[in-house]
Amino acid sequence: MSSATPHTLVIAEAGVNHNGSRDMALRLVDAATDAGADVVKFQVFRAEALAAVSAPKADYQKKATDDGQSQLDMLRRLELSDADFHEILRCCDARSIQFLATPFDEQSLDDLVSKYAAASIKLGSGEITNAPLLLRAARTGKPIILSTGMSTLAEVEAALAVLAFGYSVSQAPPSLDAFQCAFRSADGQEALRSHVTLLHCTTAYPTPYEDVNLKAMDTLRETFRLPTGLSDHTPGIHVAVAAVARGAVVIEKHLTLDRSLPGPDHRASLEPHEFRQMVTAIRQVETALGNGAKGPALAELGNLPVARRSLVAACDIRRGETFTTENIAVKRPGTGVSPMRYWEWLGKTAERDYKKDQPL
Repeated sequence: MSSATPHTLVIAEAGVNHNGSRDMALRLVDAATDAGADVVKFQVFRAEALAAVSAPKADYQKKATDDGQSQLDMLRRLELSDADFHEILRCCDARSIQFLATPFDEQSLDDLVSKYAAASIKLGSGEITNAPLLLRAARTGKPIILSTGMSTLAEVEAALAVLAFGYSVSQAPPSLDAFQCAFRSADGQEALRSHVTLLHCTTAYPTPYEDVNLKAMDTLRETFRLPTGLSDHTPGIHVAVAAVARGAVVIEKHLTLDRSLPGPDHRASLEPHEFRQMVTAIRQVETALGNGAKGPALAELGNLPVARRSLVAACDIRRGETFTTENIAVKRPGTGVSPMRYWEWLGKTAERDYKKDQPL
């Protein structure tokens, strides 16, 4: 009953939980590695290109940071430099953990691919309608992991249409019609299957359990026929583990060194020991999923004859007597005639003597 154990890609979302500190960013790489994550992910952005001066902060950001501070000022303090990222890359290489980052503007996307040699690109939920960034990301030819928080199915399809166009069409000018044409084409669909993974996500930090709607992950998979996972912002590890049981191929979860630290995402993050528990639970669930074939497991075989029953003499039976419901019993162990043949034995004649409890 053995089968190849699936391996869910576990992404430790360091995000901006470094609070703008290179030292803390490197410690997050170490923490992610020690916790068993496959990938550690950061965010690459230029604050001036991401938020206008007038952009407000989300309520959860106001609670976790200076309420009088603008979103732009908050982001400025969370930027990492080019030198910082090169140190992070060196640390990832030394610790043998994959580096991943979410770019939030076109220059940061270009840096991610050209300067930091990222193998793939993670796009956040806020970029679902950011067609220029979606198109530029697809034009890199890199695999894309796309979060879908705050989105309808129609919006996800529209985003995928841009990606399909970017991957499969090189000559035609971009347009909504051209995007949809690419999405419906065989080449576009093949490009999506080869390059895109969708993450169900609820963009709330932390996410209330009643707003997770984990079954929507199944809907994404069934609708778009693409690999699907979960970007989880709930407290604890239970939802992430449940997602693996439902077939998630990727789990993304925020990691912090200390949940009490100031900053927008710490409170919706796991501390290192909790992340380690999540990874352990995920690996156990993967093993437990098996191959789907129903049959006795190796661990059961020794218990099979102990737990099952056989036909035995309910009392002493003499040769020549007829087997009846009164003198046949069904008892353990299951090493003799199966009780499934009980009715075949009724009315037969005993060909020898039997002692009570002796197998027939």
